[in-house]
Amino acid sequence: MRLSRRSLLASAPLAAVPMAPRHREELRTGFERLAADGYALLKGRRVGIVTNPTGITRDAQHIVDVMHQDPRVRLTAVFGPEHGFRGTAQAGGSEGRSTDPATGLPVYDTYLKSGKALADVFTASAVDTVVFDIQDVGARFYTYIWTLYDCMEAAQLAGKRFVVLDRPNPVTGGEARGPVLHKEFATFVGREPIAQAHGMTVAELARLFNGVFLSKPVPLETVLMTGWRRSQFFDASGLPWVPPSPNMPTLDTALVYSGTCMFEGTNVSEGRGTTRPFELLGAEGVDGRWAAAVNALALPGVRFREAYFAPTFSKFEGRTVGGVQIHVLDRAAYDPVRTGIALLVTAKKVWHGFAWRSDDWIDKLTGSARVRTMIDAGAGTDEVTGAWQEELAAFRRIRKEYLLYG
Repeated sequence: MRLSRRSLLASAPLAAVPMAPRHREELRTGFERLAADGYALLKGRRVGIVTNPTGITRDAQHIVDVMHQDPRVRLTAVFGPEHGFRGTAQAGGSEGRSTDPATGLPVYDTYLKSGKALADVFTASAVDTVVFDIQDVGARFYTYIWTLYDCMEAAQLAGKRFVVLDRPNPVTGGEARGPVLHKEFATFVGREPIAQAHGMTVAELARLFNGVFLSKPVPLETVLMTGWRRSQFFDASGLPWVPPSPNMPTLDTALVYSGTCMFEGTNVSEGRGTTRPFELLGAEGVDGRWAAAVNALALPGVRFREAYFAPTFSKFEGRTVGGVQIHVLDRAAYDPVRTGIALLVTAKKVWHGFAWRSDDWIDKLTGSARVRTMIDAGAGTDEVTGAWQEELAAFRRIRKEYLLYG
């Protein structure tokens, strides 16, 4: 792993609202703080916002509607990521160019656009400030953080200011876990060398991107939260949970996602087409031996139930499959990435039909060929997870410079 290191002082002009004080207080998101300040940061600007259904207030109003109705801010464009501004598209899709019927604002599609092509979208929109406010779920392969990265790069190319409104990392308890991307495996599910479960907020990631990865930093301002601690899970925030994407319906889904999404790289169903995606895993021919095998490992904070289900779409559509349901019993003890590896190792051992996707998608998800090749060679959970500890420690050292909350 090669990570260049630039201090915050070497980056483009960057302003951050001060860190939360140590005493406990009600969490206030970046948007809540921006609005409470009368949108002073956006005064006199033509503003475009990158957001989706998760961009809401605590009373469940969408921030686009709130800003559009407020004369103190001049909101002139909306930019939609994967799944779209209103969140109707499935994985790998977007809603395209449209006009928002509620506000009359033009909605531009950013999905799969980057570099000059995305800079041209910002130029065509005639905004001078791009704001980002999307709820992330803490996994490297969840594409919204790479929409953030691409939009920062494009804003720099187009000569735009960039403002990030922070929201909680909902799941990891502040830990960075899992393998770090190797640069030769970079895709839209991982542009740069960060850990599979990065344990950072989007504002922290924006500062990391600006300080380490982007060749030319963008003029960046971040509006931080108050009242949030890194060890908190989302349900301590007092905010309503809105599915960030169609297959992320609950906080329970997000809790397991950074591990079980690896099953997208196999012929095992990751539970798409069920009411419990990423918590249910299965395939035809799998029986109770899988749950027994993974329970025998006594992984901390989790148990596995023998389960049967029939997906309504995606893998095994309309067919009954056997597998496991993940039950997280102790979130503080649970390690989603290690658990995901244990499930892969045991699935391959107990089911003769186990196979990786032919396009080696597992390598793109895990950031290298190592997980696939080690499991194929018969490595166990401890051996696989031990192989990335040195690079994870290096990432944690660099990450530490950009953490903004206790």
